Amino acid sequence: MNVGWDLLWFVVAVSVLVTVHEYGHYWVARRLGFKVLRFSVGFGRPLLTWVGRGPDRTEYVLAAIPLGGYVKLLDEREGPVSPGEIGRSFTRRPPWQRITVLLAGPAFNIAFAILLLWLVFWSGGITELRPVVGEVRRDSVAADSGLRTGDEILAIDGAPVAGQREVILQLLDGISGRGRIVLAVRGADGLRREATFAVPEASERRRLTEPAALFSGLGFRFWEPQVPARLGQVLADGPAARAGLREGDTILAVDGEAVGSFRDLVTLISSRPGKTAAVSYRRGGVEHTVRVAVGAEEVDGQRIGRIRVAPPVVTLPDSMLRHTELSSVAALGRATQEAWDMTALQARLFWRMLLGQVSIKNLSGPLSIAEYAGSSAEGGVGAFVGFLVLISLSLGFLNLLPIPILDGGQITFQLVEWVKGSPLSERAQALGQQVGIALLILLMGVALFNDIARQLG
Repeated sequence: MNVGWDLLWFVVAVSVLVTVHEYGHYWVARRLGFKVLRFSVGFGRPLLTWVGRGPDRTEYVLAAIPLGGYVKLLDEREGPVSPGEIGRSFTRRPPWQRITVLLAGPAFNIAFAILLLWLVFWSGGITELRPVVGEVRRDSVAADSGLRTGDEILAIDGAPVAGQREVILQLLDGISGRGRIVLAVRGADGLRREATFAVPEASERRRLTEPAALFSGLGFRFWEPQVPARLGQVLADGPAARAGLREGDTILAVDGEAVGSFRDLVTLISSRPGKTAAVSYRRGGVEHTVRVAVGAEEVDGQRIGRIRVAPPVVTLPDSMLRHTELSSVAALGRATQEAWDMTALQARLFWRMLLGQVSIKNLSGPLSIAEYAGSSAEGGVGAFVGFLVLISLSLGFLNLLPIPILDGGQITFQLVEWVKGSPLSERAQALGQQVGIALLILLMGVALFNDIARQLG
């Protein structure tokens, strides 16, 4: 992991998304007549401060710690308020207005994700990989269902699927929920039929929801073109480069075991973390053998070998791609639907996690999110935008949870006051805040434990 690079893009992502969130609170509060005292991007010592125009004299702050932010509203609970402004205090505004301000932060995160998706869909359309089945492992759930190599998945539980990503999400949803999924497929012979995945054991279903366990557990993978065992990019100062391997070299064997494809190379190197391997290769028609000190990395909780090389560029056949151009209106509709589907899936999986139906190993902490930020930034603008969409939707969803310290918890307090006609007692609110802090610490502790466990294997 390149710590500096990952940290940089983690800070960029968090700063952008938190600013969007807090701007939602700020913008709606101003429109509804609340007095905004301060809008801060970041915490800690102010680096830059300026005061806005107008009678409110709102203070705008750029602070030293960029991992957060806040909007401070006039509130008589925090100090004396002049009689002329008491009506603009947070506690004196109607409950529906307070709830609207609290909802605005999560709503702006979700709207921001929709905006990004809309721009991506409108500018580049949607390109999807057809969900064609590749290898099916014998004596597996997929094999028992009748799934075969060459089948194209058309629908899951009656819902049509257009690409591999939809299939992955539908499988995860179905396995974690019902444990029985009916796939409509079209075979290589052109005939349609059904394949039923059945995982009756609750413990096995939960295991399949662990990171990177779904396809290996079900026993199949999507079709991939055969990638020759020829090196693409060789990372400077990586194990392969230090051993003298170069871009364009064709790998023949590792420790005497023949290599027929790039996947074979990955499999053999992955099984040798921290070891020295004899790599035979061909360059310019001449065969050579070098000793390569294989590096070791932690990926999804497993220690694997890496020599820091990339596969050659292989173009997928046009028959495997579905590309759809969208008008601005159609792109907006698709973006909204996508954001809704992703948020609803998050909610279902989170609830099932609380019920013990989904592995808690899926909770990611700051270390994992930083790694995702760095790797997506390396993948280019499109990949980083996709990362921002996922994190923005997650931030919007998590803030709606009824945990007192979050927006959702504060909304709950306001709803109770609205119904009963008077605020909750200070004692009840203080107890709620303490419970909320304890729950957040618990969630963050589990997520951080998962991070550390992934790093240590």
